[in-house]
Amino acid sequence: MATALGLAAGCASFGPRSDFSHLIRHPRVPLSPQIGETSTNSGSIESHFSFAADAQDRVPGILLKSETAAGRRPVVIVLHGTGGSKTSVLPLCQKLAAKGFIAVAIDGRYHGERALAGKGSVDYQDAIVRAWHGSREHPFFYDTVWDVHRLVDYLATREDVDPARIGLIGISKGGIETYLAAADDPRIAVAVPCIGVQSFRRELLNDDWQGRIGTIQNAFDTAAKEAGVKKPDAVFVKAFYDRVAPGIYGKFDGPAMLPLIAPRPLLVINSDSDPHTPMAGVIECTNAAGRAYHALKADDRFAVIIQPKTGHKVLPESEQTAIDWFVKWLKP
Repeated sequence: MATALGLAAGCASFGPRSDFSHLIRHPRVPLSPQIGETSTNSGSIESHFSFAADAQDRVPGILLKSETAAGRRPVVIVLHGTGGSKTSVLPLCQKLAAKGFIAVAIDGRYHGERALAGKGSVDYQDAIVRAWHGSREHPFFYDTVWDVHRLVDYLATREDVDPARIGLIGISKGGIETYLAAADDPRIAVAVPCIGVQSFRRELLNDDWQGRIGTIQNAFDTAAKEAGVKKPDAVFVKAFYDRVAPGIYGKFDGPAMLPLIAPRPLLVINSDSDPHTPMAGVIECTNAAGRAYHALKADDRFAVIIQPKTGHKVLPESEQTAIDWFVKWLKP
């Protein structure tokens, strides 16, 4: 099933997908994987590893699997949010490993072990300022999407991984990276973006961009000050996005990218009162995705959870639904 889904998705490799792939690509280098410390705890084997994303950056990760796991297993990759790290999503990884998956978490760019400033997102904000200045970095989502692409390359080399059964879930920043990565890479067989699906374009049109910008407020304020803008508006936000995440409110916006995941299973989890992901944009995204799934007669592979009276968080029952979604489609 998962193999067929991946092959079908690969047929739509044109338009936004090819343009996005071209934008995020780094010069390829050997993966040069390294396996670090391995430990066993409560029936799970935890391994630390790293691989080369490009000539300058190595990606550190943690892999969890049950001691009883045998043969090639399905994988679920878990992406953290702004200011988080691979260790911050270990509780979810442990639940996935208990279900028979190999669970994998990596540090996003400028987070966790990849942050010189330590815990938090200071280095992330600094990198976004450099992108504003014209560096070739894309720290705001895109570079981590490339890291996920390289992670899938690495997982495909492992003898304990079934490369046709790779799922991806992310929270907040990681939720945006999840739908972008799944749209870009047909090898991702199942996707669950959490509290990340949104339309940047609609937020700009409705002057409702402040929530997402607030996650990188220091970088944004620095850019505005340097530009001599005392009261930033949607016009300046566009100029900011054009440098740090080109296309994010246009051809790479949520309503354009989510349909590219069809017909692979996609579960969208958002909240009705989340200032980071205003509902009008969420609806535009899910409507666009729904049309794509319906056109491909894959309505059963698309589902949406809108958490009522909830802000920027994933409720326990939604997390459990996500786990069940992976069980249904990846069959551990």
